[in-house]
Amino acid sequence: MLEKITLAHGSGGKASHELIEKLFVASFGSKALVAMEDSAVLQAGRETIAFSTDSFVVDPIFFPGGDIGSLAVHGTVNDLAMRGAKPLYLAVGMIIEEGFSYADLETIVRSLKAGADKAGVEIVTGDTKVVQVGKADKIFINTTGIGLLDEGLDISAKNCRPGDKIIMSGTMADHGATILCQREGLQIQGGFTSDSAPLNHMVSAIIREAGNSIHVLRDPTRGGVGTTLNELALTSEVGIRIREKDLPVRGDVMGACELLGLDPLYLANEGKLLAFVEPGAAESLLAVIQKTEYGENACIIGEVIADHPGQVVLETIIGSARTVDMLHGEPLPRIC
Repeated sequence: MLEKITLAHGSGGKASHELIEKLFVASFGSKALVAMEDSAVLQAGRETIAFSTDSFVVDPIFFPGGDIGSLAVHGTVNDLAMRGAKPLYLAVGMIIEEGFSYADLETIVRSLKAGADKAGVEIVTGDTKVVQVGKADKIFINTTGIGLLDEGLDISAKNCRPGDKIIMSGTMADHGATILCQREGLQIQGGFTSDSAPLNHMVSAIIREAGNSIHVLRDPTRGGVGTTLNELALTSEVGIRIREKDLPVRGDVMGACELLGLDPLYLANEGKLLAFVEPGAAESLLAVIQKTEYGENACIIGEVIADHPGQVVLETIIGSARTVDMLHGEPLPRIC
């Protein structure tokens, strides 16, 4: 019997998964929730919509490559896009600590607006609460989004199929490494910058190119690529094989991970996606992604296999193999 919530329950890893499944899903039990996707797909009259919500508590609230405002927009837009939806509208809720800088709030609001404009979505409603000093940490933001899906499009975590090629749209762990260096004041050489970005325009381009050849899309945020691949392997009841030599990691990020004893497979990304596609469409789809904004470093990192369902295996550079487990602890709280 769990007695207390720990930071691990917010990591996006095994503890989070168990909390959501055993408490929230078991208690609420709606069909859409049971699927445990990044966004729910619902019928609204004749329209099929995607609906998602997310909360942002990142520390620090300003970082190279973005801030809590742009991150909040990108996170929800991307969750909608990962179901193949076209994001349309956002709601924004803010919990602000008494004494928070008005100038900083103005900066965050401008960032929210700029992020929404970049993604092509509209902020249409929201809520604001102010709590006493010490009852929050500066500012927390919740964003909720709605998007439309084309009829007949079925992109879902349950759709991984043996033979599917796995495309990653760019380098891993940029956001996690950036937040870590900023928060801890680490003077590590390199141009650390968060990859926070809206991916809906990239998704639109690959759907136009490949359509139903795309089986799964997922943005590997909390818990990183390693945890996300485990979730997909479990949901689709397939095995996944990836190759260490093909995993894209910037040199400065890898250096920071080696120095701090961290694995880039488990650090967060906020502007990357994983695409599981039919093998015959992989090369053409990869070329499309590489031509989009944010996709120039895209590459194929592995494939889906029928063996060892529910597990992820990494082929190492030296030719051995090791299991990539789901993240257990919390290497970096308040990453998003």
